[in-house]
Amino acid sequence: MSNGTIQRRAALLGIAAGLGRAGSSRAQSNWPARPVTLVVPFPAGGGTDAFARPLAAQFAKNTGKTLVVDNRGGAGGTLGASFAARAAPDGYTLFMGAVHHAIAPAMYPRLDYDIEKDLIALALLANVPQVVVVHPGTPSANFRQFLEHVKRHPAKLNYGSAGAGTSHHLAAELFKQQTGTFITHIPYRGAGPALQDLIAGNVDMMFDGLGSSATHIKSGRIKALMVSGARRNPALPDVPCAAEVGLPDYTVTTWYGLWAPRGTPAEVQARIVDEIQRLGSAENIKALWASNGADYGGMTQQQFGAFVGSELRRWAQVVKTAGVKPD
Repeated sequence: MSNGTIQRRAALLGIAAGLGRAGSSRAQSNWPARPVTLVVPFPAGGGTDAFARPLAAQFAKNTGKTLVVDNRGGAGGTLGASFAARAAPDGYTLFMGAVHHAIAPAMYPRLDYDIEKDLIALALLANVPQVVVVHPGTPSANFRQFLEHVKRHPAKLNYGSAGAGTSHHLAAELFKQQTGTFITHIPYRGAGPALQDLIAGNVDMMFDGLGSSATHIKSGRIKALMVSGARRNPALPDVPCAAEVGLPDYTVTTWYGLWAPRGTPAEVQARIVDEIQRLGSAENIKALWASNGADYGGMTQQQFGAFVGSELRRWAQVVKTAGVKPD
C-alpha cells in the first residue's frame, strides 16, 4: 500500500471520527431527545413518589418528553439504587434517592454499589421535616398525652417505617433514646404501604416525612402530634414542634435528591441540572412544595455532592451510637 493511499485513508478516518464526535456532541446538547426514566426506589404512595410524580408532569410540559417514574422498592431503597447505578450513563436513566441512601452504607456494609463512586450527585430536590403521626383513634389528644400513654405501655405500641435503615427507622430510634421509651419497629417496603396500614389502624404510629403525610393529615385520615426541629412548619401551623414539647434536640429532616450513573457526560449533567432549576421555578411546583412544608433546591451540584458526603458521615455516627441493625 502506497504512502498516498495510507494518508488518504487516515484522512477519511479522521473525518469520520470528527463526524462521530460531532454527532455525539449534538445528541448530548439535545438532551432530552427521547423519554427519560426516573428510578424511584420505593413503592408508589411514599414521600419520594409524592415529589417525583409532580416533577415528571412538569418535565413533560417543559420539554415535550416523558419522564417515566419507575418504582423499584425493596431493601430500604437500596435495590432501586443498585439498579440505577448499573444503568447506561447516557442521561436517560436518572435516580431519585433520599436521606435513606446516606444511611444505607452504615446499615448494609455489603451493598453492591457505592453512592459516591457509582452515582453522580446532581441536585437537591426537596427538604422536609419529619412528623410524628398516629391513627385518629389514638386515645391521646396531643403529643404530651401520647407520650404518657407510650410510657405507661412499654413495648405495647409499634411504628411503621419505609424499611430498616431508612430515616423513618432512625428517627424513631432517636425518639426512643430521647424519651426513654420502647416502640416495636414494623418495617415495610416503603412509606406508602406503611401509611396505608397506619390509616387502616394496623400500626400505631409513624415517624414520616411531611411530604408523604401532609395530604393524609389534612384529610383527617391520620393525626399529626409533632414536627421535628425548633420551629413549627407553615404547612401545619397548629402542630407543635419538637422544641415546644420538650425535645429541643430532636431534629430530623427527610431530603430527596437526583443522581445519574457514573460516566454520564458532563454536558448532559449540566443540561439535567439546568432543567431541574427550571422545574423548581414553575408556580405549581412552588405551591405544591409549600403545601407539603418542603423547600426546593437551594444548592449547586457541587454543594449537593458535598452535602451527601456530610450526611454519609453524620448518619454513620448515628447508626454506630444507636447500635441499630437491619431487622
